[in-house]
Amino acid sequence: MDGYYKTADGEWYKQRLNGAMLCVLAAFTILIIRLFYLQVIEGEEYRRLSNSNCIRLKSIDAPRGLIFDRDRNLLVDNRPSFDLSIILKDAKPVDRTIEKLSGLINVPEEELMPAIDKHKGLMAYKPILLASDIGRDMLAAIEVHKFDLPGVVVSVKPRRHYIFHQSASHLLGYLSQINLEELRSRKYPGCRTGDFIGKFGIEKTYQGFLRGDRGGQQVEVDVTGQVVRVIKSVPAVPGHNILLTIDSDLQKKAESLIAGLAGAVVAMDPVSGHILALTSSPSFDQNDFVSGMSSQQWNSLVSNPKRPMSNRAVQGLYPPASTYKIVTAMAGLEEKVIDTETTFYCPGHYRYGDRVFRCWKRGGHGEVNVVDALAQSCDVFFYQVGQELGVDRLAWYAKACGLGKPTGIELDHEAAGLIPTAAWKKRRTGVAWMGGETLSVAIGQGYNLTTPIQMLALTAAVANNGIRLRPQVMKAIETVEGKVVQTVKREELGVLPAGKETLAIIKKSLWEVVNNRKGTAWIAHVEGLNISGKTGTAQVVSRKKDAPDSEEEVKEAFKPHAWFVAYAPSDSPKIAVVVIVEHGEHGSSAGGPVARELIKLYLADELAEYKEKQSAREGLEKSEPQNSRTKNEPQNSRILNVE
Repeated sequence: MDGYYKTADGEWYKQRLNGAMLCVLAAFTILIIRLFYLQVIEGEEYRRLSNSNCIRLKSIDAPRGLIFDRDRNLLVDNRPSFDLSIILKDAKPVDRTIEKLSGLINVPEEELMPAIDKHKGLMAYKPILLASDIGRDMLAAIEVHKFDLPGVVVSVKPRRHYIFHQSASHLLGYLSQINLEELRSRKYPGCRTGDFIGKFGIEKTYQGFLRGDRGGQQVEVDVTGQVVRVIKSVPAVPGHNILLTIDSDLQKKAESLIAGLAGAVVAMDPVSGHILALTSSPSFDQNDFVSGMSSQQWNSLVSNPKRPMSNRAVQGLYPPASTYKIVTAMAGLEEKVIDTETTFYCPGHYRYGDRVFRCWKRGGHGEVNVVDALAQSCDVFFYQVGQELGVDRLAWYAKACGLGKPTGIELDHEAAGLIPTAAWKKRRTGVAWMGGETLSVAIGQGYNLTTPIQMLALTAAVANNGIRLRPQVMKAIETVEGKVVQTVKREELGVLPAGKETLAIIKKSLWEVVNNRKGTAWIAHVEGLNISGKTGTAQVVSRKKDAPDSEEEVKEAFKPHAWFVAYAPSDSPKIAVVVIVEHGEHGSSAGGPVARELIKLYLADELAEYKEKQSAREGLEKSEPQNSRTKNEPQNSRILNVE
């Protein structure tokens, strides 16, 4: 029995051993077959994959939304830009790659290495920008030798392009790279280091609409970092387009008229509140910020004494000068200090206490009422009106007219201006208000400070019979497909503190300014167009008694600023214009012609219609028989009667 059990146990172990060997043999057979399949049958494919086994995510920048004028004329678009970068993980050895690259693109190694040294060890797989917006010659050289430049990549990105260089730059604004502080602020979701964001103007105000949504690709790259194939792609979503309210023809005309001068020109539709033109001079080229500005270029901009980066239209603070007399007249009429029958005699000066306040016209204006005083800008008349009103009542009317606070235009850093009161001076200086200071305030001097956009809003309100409107520069926001996302409706801020009779008197006076030969702005008169306006000459500093009167002898910096505010047509206004020329001397000569030409351009159809009717009328008169006149009738009597 013992032998039987031993034989049975041996057979059992033998069977178990044979089974185990068969399993091992089967496993090795399968492994050998799999290795044969991978190395022989699929060997070439896996050899390729072994050399390019890196899968990466590649970001795709979204095209920024386009900007158009009111008639859909393109003002700002995007152009393709080629950016040169290096991926340190792929660019080995880095020093030799940079040496080759430097020789190909003719850029010293010393200019390429700082960017690499700055990011070395921090972002091995992330592209490091070496040069942005490279030229086509440089691109061609890199593409031809790309296999000798491991890790060097050229990416195509949309780059902002401002079509009309320097045109509307203070309105449109510009782009610049986002900084660390802005990234940390969380005000720019989706933005990364190196992204461009709006830093000024419309580009900043509507950054959220314009930027679009970033796309991406999952790509396979080879050992040199070159893309082998795109595995998956998510397209970028372009930003929304913006339609502005400006008229590009009017904008360009305004810029040409004020070129070479320091100042601002703004125009507005007094019915809708739409800004038709907004010009600040001198200007700057926004493309310089996008393409990359050298420190020398930046320093020349910020150190320029004429401050080209300042938007004078909304940030410039100036004494309103005689344009403020609109407010003084309004206050005087509403407070019953004066009426149309009230007259003051102007001998060319006014004595108050121990001081003599002079009128701009040394010989004086004689006896004038409120209409004459506004038309001829008589200082003496308004000295006395201001004296009767007092500074605080004047200030109340000025503030009720929208002065001394931002208008709410959709542009950053709008200045509030300053409307002084007795309490303000006491707080500011610790000194009580003096009566003589009220006289200066009444004619727009003294502590008064306003911006051109504020004076435009006031002028437009007078033109439209008293409705104060918020100036608007954005007309609509649309998707790329043309679907309207947002529109801006007319926004009323209130009404002027004046009744119908007061406004009628002021409007009659402003018409006289331009259309009466005694008016200070007769130079702005255009036959066939009823233009109303008001001049202003803002003193920069007081001149000494013995100062020379000759313009040649007075330094440029001491010349007064020139104002002119206007609207037209007088009976049914379609445009309001404000011009400020720094050190322009006189509002009539410096500002009047600018406003006149803008109005003529904007109302060209009305002017052409008038000329056509006038030509037809003259032709009719010439065709009349000569014998229809009496013997004693002058040859041109009929024409004189028509005029």
